[in-house]
Amino acid sequence: MRQRLPLMVGSAIVAFAAVVAILAPLLVPHDPFAQNLSARFVPPAWMQGGSTVHLLGTDQNGRDYFSRLILGTRISMMIGFSTIVVSGLIGTTLGMLGGYFGGWVDRVVMFLVSCRLAIPLILVALTVVAMVGSSLTVVMLTLGLLLWERFAVVSRSATMQVAKLEFVSAAWCAGCSRLWIILREILPNILHHLIVIATIDMAIAILLEAALSFLGLGVPPPLPSWGLMIAEAKDYMFFKPWVIEIPGLALLVLVLGINLLGDGLRDALGAETER
Repeated sequence: MRQRLPLMVGSAIVAFAAVVAILAPLLVPHDPFAQNLSARFVPPAWMQGGSTVHLLGTDQNGRDYFSRLILGTRISMMIGFSTIVVSGLIGTTLGMLGGYFGGWVDRVVMFLVSCRLAIPLILVALTVVAMVGSSLTVVMLTLGLLLWERFAVVSRSATMQVAKLEFVSAAWCAGCSRLWIILREILPNILHHLIVIATIDMAIAILLEAALSFLGLGVPPPLPSWGLMIAEAKDYMFFKPWVIEIPGLALLVLVLGINLLGDGLRDALGAETER
């Protein structure tokens, strides 16, 4: 139980965030976009002057913070999952091709990985979003196209190891095509490595989206991204600290949960592989 504790805690946090993201329209007690200037900076319910009507208080425009936090969970989870889907498809495809075929194919793949690693990630993301315009779709595609190198490196290394095993040679001798061998023989045996990489990239994508939104080049307002909520609250952090503490704590807990999940999966799947 002690060894599985990070996995259990991480799984609980990520599962809770996923449920909140899916059921967000049903969970919000107020319209997260509705402004009420007569109810600006209402403190959370546990503070003096707070009210249970606005459980986490309101922001500088009188919008319900609890509702915006819930909808922000959906945006963060959408960013994380879409990024690992796009980057996973690109990186895994390139890595498996390079690891299986070797030769000039592998050299081309590693050249692409080296080019990607030489590019400053945050600067490219800022440039693309500034040129194309900020929107949720642009942010998801930009991060997905920039975070594939870990998938490529890990899948290449794992493919090179698995391709030398006997069951792959047996499939080749049985007349299976290269596509069949890659998809049905090699991919299932390297999938546990890719799952761990997916959790790492998911946490990085959520943090990058928050950074872009904080700089004003991420999810456009009035969508309640956690990074945008922090950016809007920075001018009031010394007078109304909860407006920056609440989204910051939510971001911390979610990223911590994803990292704990990744560490737990790494230990669990590694122990299972050793058996």
